[in-house]
Amino acid sequence: MITSDYLRSMARYNRWQNDSLYEAAAGLSDADRRLDRGAFFGSIHGTLSHIYWADRIWLSRFDLCEPPDVPNRESARFVEDFGELRAKRTELDATLIEWCDAYEPGPIKGSLEWYSGAIRANAKAPLTVILTHLFNHQTHHRGQAHAMLTAAGARPKDTCLFIMPLDLWPEA
Repeated sequence: MITSDYLRSMARYNRWQNDSLYEAAAGLSDADRRLDRGAFFGSIHGTLSHIYWADRIWLSRFDLCEPPDVPNRESARFVEDFGELRAKRTELDATLIEWCDAYEPGPIKGSLEWYSGAIRANAKAPLTVILTHLFNHQTHHRGQAHAMLTAAGARPKDTCLFIMPLDLWPEA
């Protein structure tokens, strides 16, 4: 079972890692960020755009933002300008932290019902599954972006959760 403390910690980890990836990516040329590197979403930019797209789709189901206006198959091109993508990412990370901080203390309870474009049907799952998936999905694709950035000569920060600086952790 996950708790509100888990959500608060993962939201901050998410922001720390996104800041690291975007900082590393900013050191590359736009052409290098857009080079197809054989990842599922092709490029570093495409992967970062997809992560942002996916977070938007999930957070829209909690009425925290508007859903993306393009389908998943176009998520790698959801936000074309890197500066705009970085700014939107920062804003969405702040929204996620604020929402997780306001979550009722204790175990996560309840479920979510939504229409899933991925399976083209109505879906329902426990919030523990949905919220764990939100953070796992980010981590999965950030790992791909981290590998591409490293291969391109950029140096994002280590990804280990326990290495996150203590001042970034939520207050107990």
